[in-house]
Amino acid sequence: MMTHNDAVYMDNNATTRIAPEVLEAMLPYLHDYYGNPSSMHRFGGQVGAAISQARKQVADLLGAEPEEIIFTSCGTESDSTAILSALQSFPEKRHVVTTRVEHPAVKNLCENLDRLTGHKHRLTRLMVDAEGCLDLQKYEESLAEDTAIVSVMWANNETGVIFPVVEMARMAKERGILFHTDAVQAVGKIPINLSETDIDFLSISGHKLHGPKGIGVLYVRRGTPFMPFLVGGHQERGRRGGTENVASIIGLGRACEFVAANMADENSRVKKMRDKLEAGLLSSIPHSMLNGHKTDRLPNTANISFEYVEGEAILLHMDQYNICASSGSACTSGSLEPSHVLRAMGVPFTAAHGSIRYSLSVYNTEDEIDFVLEKMPSIIAGLREMSPFWKAEV
Repeated sequence: MMTHNDAVYMDNNATTRIAPEVLEAMLPYLHDYYGNPSSMHRFGGQVGAAISQARKQVADLLGAEPEEIIFTSCGTESDSTAILSALQSFPEKRHVVTTRVEHPAVKNLCENLDRLTGHKHRLTRLMVDAEGCLDLQKYEESLAEDTAIVSVMWANNETGVIFPVVEMARMAKERGILFHTDAVQAVGKIPINLSETDIDFLSISGHKLHGPKGIGVLYVRRGTPFMPFLVGGHQERGRRGGTENVASIIGLGRACEFVAANMADENSRVKKMRDKLEAGLLSSIPHSMLNGHKTDRLPNTANISFEYVEGEAILLHMDQYNICASSGSACTSGSLEPSHVLRAMGVPFTAAHGSIRYSLSVYNTEDEIDFVLEKMPSIIAGLREMSPFWKAEV
């Protein structure tokens, strides 16, 4: 079986390697400290204390209070909980504002609200421009008396484009509207201080920040109306039923410390490697283009289209050299349709199908960048030789 030591791994927006420090923190709670944190005895109580510590670690990374942190199973659950909670809390309000470039966790939920809730809802999906950016004036015009919640991602998972969610949350609050952000890609890569914002809900997924899979967080601002998605026991102060996923909670807490300690490296060394990769590909491969704003972007993400070739074919050839990347969101990679994000940006059909997302982490090296820059031109040239679209172009 291939390990991370064999692969040039540039698919960190899909999932990240668990940091060794995180795994080390988790292991005792898979073996030695197996008590139920809800038990009255000391053996379970010590596990409950460890969960409280993890809750504080998450809160510290976000600039939040520990009691504002709810542990969930994943980012998708957190997204669903926030949006459905707002609609249940304000049944007279049936309007939801989101964007056309959201992750499927928000996009598909919003498109299925009528089926899920049995009510007639109105959905506004904001457009983006050719660089993947939103128009704040159009956003302001979309806010209405019956708007229950706005859900806008902090950073796009495919292009890395960062949205002005702090300003958008302020505009929503002025009109008494709740604001949710899917911050799955942003947390740990850029500084976030929720105490200085008007954001009501924020979603996290552990496996995007060098923590384990199967654990997430929903931040709920103190005083925000809230209806639980999973109703059961008293866990999470009655806000999310179900026995806690203890080892993964411990791992997520430690992962939050890890990314906080490495954020400066993410925004300097990793960003420089991303820029080198990007510049090298664009200069050495003709008919290639960057997708997304050049500067208002996560420091680790480069989405590049290679015209007249198929993204899936590119990935298969990259895999021959053990280079791992993506043609879009991992949650939609089974689809043969071009990315809904790139379609919303107006990327030409001949380019949208040939888009590759390179997403780096603090574990990537300069040698790996050089290796990819060495192999990619011949991969694209070889595929274009077989492409009827390319032959028609040249």
